[in-house]
Amino acid sequence: MFGYLRARAAAEPEDLLGEVFLQVARDWRRFKGDDEDLRRWVFTIARNRAIDEGRRRQRRPQLGGSLPEVAAPPADPPFEPALRRALEELTDEQREVVLLRFVGDLSIEQVADLCDRSPGAVKSLQHRALARLEASVSPELLG
Repeated sequence: MFGYLRARAAAEPEDLLGEVFLQVARDWRRFKGDDEDLRRWVFTIARNRAIDEGRRRQRRPQLGGSLPEVAAPPADPPFEPALRRALEELTDEQREVVLLRFVGDLSIEQVADLCDRSPGAVKSLQHRALARLEASVSPELLG
């Protein structure tokens, strides 16, 4: 879950993860289902929180001037820089499918349900995304 939120470039993935699990704890009694349903439910919450966080960042004006620096240990990048750049070149929909499929380890059917798309649409987005990633990343990694 943390890797998924970091890959979505959340400003504060630790805080966002905390919000996700607070909501899970609050709504736990209403949850019904098996392990697969639980996984899909938690990823739905995480995805919605990440979308909300992105919208909040867009609405807030960037502050001018300088604020005091807070010394924090640098976070390990979630992906190699070449892969990060290649992911940024994908459409939002393609990136979402790739992150949910390969970082979130969700099935095509689970991603389709989560993104309100058909399994065929998810397969198509995944296919185009992987082709673009291969074209973008392979030359850089092969040197």
